Amino acid sequence: MEKEYQVTSARTPRGPIVSSEHLSRSSQELSEFEFGLIIAGHAFDRWMVRCMTATGYPELGPLDVLVLHSVNHRERAKRQADICLVLNVEDTHTVTYALKKLTRLGLVAGQKQGKETFFGTTEPGREACGRYAEIREACLVDSLSSMGIEREEMSRLAGLLRAMSGLYDQAARSAASL
Repeated sequence: MEKEYQVTSARTPRGPIVSSEHLSRSSQELSEFEFGLIIAGHAFDRWMVRCMTATGYPELGPLDVLVLHSVNHRERAKRQADICLVLNVEDTHTVTYALKKLTRLGLVAGQKQGKETFFGTTEPGREACGRYAEIREACLVDSLSSMGIEREEMSRLAGLLRAMSGLYDQAARSAASL
């Protein structure tokens, strides 16, 4: 039995902007938030890749860039487990692959300390992070300032996103136990 689908015009917006109307029936605001996360996440991924391309490393993907910046953070070597924890990455093999790629490019280096390997940025890795910061300042920070968003508001939104990530993590644990 074939099901008929009704096509509605995208020109007449009805209600909030959500990615999946069937998920917004009980919590329209949560669906709006989730759609915002989806499009912001993809935009952020594109930004990181294009900014890193401008630094001279077009072969890096979003996770590679995040791992590089995490390794460079506070100029202290880090274990893979710590990188995964900070970035909230559950699939450790993806971080393993990113570290191998960054090592192959000469941006990070690993050093064995007992049974653990600690990763730190090399001089080219630190230079790439510095250049990324310069490009970020010129292309993103200046634009953000012109939007009139106060620093305190950005900080509050960052806190809200961290809190929501905890909520989603707890919901994922609950769903896994069903």
